[in-house]
Amino acid sequence: MSVPPPPEPIAGARLLFSLDPAVSHLNHGSFGAVPIVAQRAQQRLRDEMEADPLRFFTQGLVDRVAHTRRHLAGFLGADPEGTALTTNATTGVAVVLQSLGLRSGDEVLTTDHGYGAVDHSIARECRRTGATHRVLRVPLTATDDEVVQIVRAGLRPGRTRLLVVDQLTSATARLFPVAAIVGVAGEHGVPVLVDAAHAPGMLPASVRNIGADFWVGNLHKWGYAPRGTAVLVVAPQWRERIEPLVVSWEQDSGFPARLEWQATSDYTAWLSAPAGLYTLRSLGVDRVRAHNAGLAAYGQRVVGDALGVPPADLPDPGGPTVAMRLIPLPAGLATTLDGARALQTRIAERLATQVAVMAWDGRGWLRLCGQVYNAPEEYQRLAVGLPGLLAQR
Repeated sequence: MSVPPPPEPIAGARLLFSLDPAVSHLNHGSFGAVPIVAQRAQQRLRDEMEADPLRFFTQGLVDRVAHTRRHLAGFLGADPEGTALTTNATTGVAVVLQSLGLRSGDEVLTTDHGYGAVDHSIARECRRTGATHRVLRVPLTATDDEVVQIVRAGLRPGRTRLLVVDQLTSATARLFPVAAIVGVAGEHGVPVLVDAAHAPGMLPASVRNIGADFWVGNLHKWGYAPRGTAVLVVAPQWRERIEPLVVSWEQDSGFPARLEWQATSDYTAWLSAPAGLYTLRSLGVDRVRAHNAGLAAYGQRVVGDALGVPPADLPDPGGPTVAMRLIPLPAGLATTLDGARALQTRIAERLATQVAVMAWDGRGWLRLCGQVYNAPEEYQRLAVGLPGLLAQR
């Protein structure tokens, strides 16, 4: 079966970024890439801050942050009054965990597709409080209905104090039916935290329509914001219980200001985030989404063919809207976190290509992303060089 053609490139998009042209950047999902216009907006803000630090921090900064929050919330379809800016999705998860008041006998429920740093955060809170962490196994090939049934069967009303579920998983590029999961959990009185680290900019879903108790998402990945820009969206019944990890001068202002104000933090990433969204909107949000998803699917097939993976064995758990795709690696390769990191480094050093290598469910996986600055030739070059590199175990 022939590889379908790649999508038409978006003219001039590559020039909007300052990425090293000698490297193929096929891993946008890990740290994103900041458009030049957003970089310059942030630098102007830093210049303003350094020209008069006292004025920058004490005259109008809280209002400027609030204005940015409203802008980003509008883009995400979230309630601005229930949205707080934070540094990344993992930080938002930690805020929620330490605000719940977990006790011995409580449990936090997740799936085996969860993000590793979130698992570490849960483990720490469980050690501190005596709560437990229970993990549901969800097969990569499970249908949406099967996923919902797995979650339904795994809930323990009265004991499950929080369900954490990914909207789009980092390890497996799996799109979860989060709105349906929230509905099922709500029937049993279990609050849900949706880890939507990859959703803003890539997925069109509205936060309001999902209806989760807590929703966290990064703008610095697919939303083109400078790094350190994320939001925590909290349902009305929880807002007064949300406490920051560090108490500062806006503590008495309540949520969201008490969470956002972190003393002498560098707020310039947040304030310049609208410039990143401006770039996305200028290119056309729907156009970018379709291009990126199509290019990731093309790269998956090209590299999968080079590794001898039949098209039927190339997972597509995210569907046509997701700009990340998985390719199974040969058996026994990159089956541990250390092994995956070592292989990722080898690919970067020897093939001048940045990819993500994941260890999940006892095997190694290559995760490829598609972005407007990528070209089909980059995936083709990886397909040429990767088989030989993998053979040199």
